[in-house]
Amino acid sequence: MKSISVKSDRNYVVEVGVDAKNAISQICQDHNKVLLVGPKSLIKLFKVKENKNLSIFETSDGESQKSVTTLEKIWKKCAAIGLDRQDAIIGFGGGASTDVAGFAAATWLRGITWYAIPTSLAGMVDASVGGKTGINASGGKNLIGSFYSPAKVIIDTTFLEKLSDRDLSAGMAEVIKCGFISDYRILNLVQDDVIDYSQLIYRAIKVKASVVSKDFKESKLREILNYGHTLGHAIEKDSNYKLRHGEAVSIGMVFAAELSSEVAGLSKDAVQLHRELLGNFNLPVSYPKGRWKSLSAFLLKDKKVKQSKVRFIGVSKIGKPVWLEDVSFSTLTRVYERIAK
Repeated sequence: MKSISVKSDRNYVVEVGVDAKNAISQICQDHNKVLLVGPKSLIKLFKVKENKNLSIFETSDGESQKSVTTLEKIWKKCAAIGLDRQDAIIGFGGGASTDVAGFAAATWLRGITWYAIPTSLAGMVDASVGGKTGINASGGKNLIGSFYSPAKVIIDTTFLEKLSDRDLSAGMAEVIKCGFISDYRILNLVQDDVIDYSQLIYRAIKVKASVVSKDFKESKLREILNYGHTLGHAIEKDSNYKLRHGEAVSIGMVFAAELSSEVAGLSKDAVQLHRELLGNFNLPVSYPKGRWKSLSAFLLKDKKVKQSKVRFIGVSKIGKPVWLEDVSFSTLTRVYERIAK
């Protein structure tokens, strides 16, 4: 087992290489009542069972669970089992599951202890680390939420054995992102004939933990973790979430790389490396030509918009993020044409 410390509203550790069932048993010993929140399909797949300390709330799969309706049902379950401030919630599943479970914990009794046990690669390296919790609104993704860190993040890499190739690839988008903004070694490791997922997970989490520990509430530095996400979130919404988060971010990274080439001096070779590495994992790197009008409308609703100006994270070279804060709409339109098909 390897541990990574995160400094935030509450300091906690991410433990990589832990047996999740043993961890759940330990959490149940540490608290009188525990509510595990996760998709019905995963709870059945991994044979998670209720006991005298552990209750289960089953959600739907994917982004659909990140809704006010789901949140209200979780609150009702908390009330029904008498969850108090000495008790705990476990977020079990992908990034959407840890997002909604963490937000439920942040809002029940003004905040109770919660633990993240991500079962997807994307959840392990991104959503479960950093303390962002929340749900989606009709106007866009993650518009409702709070910064509320877990007591611990538990990474059981054996969960990856059950992932589909598509979900594994979607998670690799977040891993590759960490390589482009910070750790070049990741970009080498993802090109190996045999992928060492444990090492990649550890290195990607270290990148995120380092950034989050310096800027918990995203005053500026933490925004570099949004590389590829500004357009990516718009694409997710435009696709009605038919694209996985990582798939949308993959397209968003290629767009951000092309934009960086246009206004921040990123080399053409580095832009091409984005396409090659993402393409190696069968991730999309383009989006339909006719969707720019819709996407640009979603971009204007992004959380990072200031004074009606869309702000992007770019890279001037690999490992050196830059803030692109005053890019003209005509430039964005021209760059989009490079990734449109």
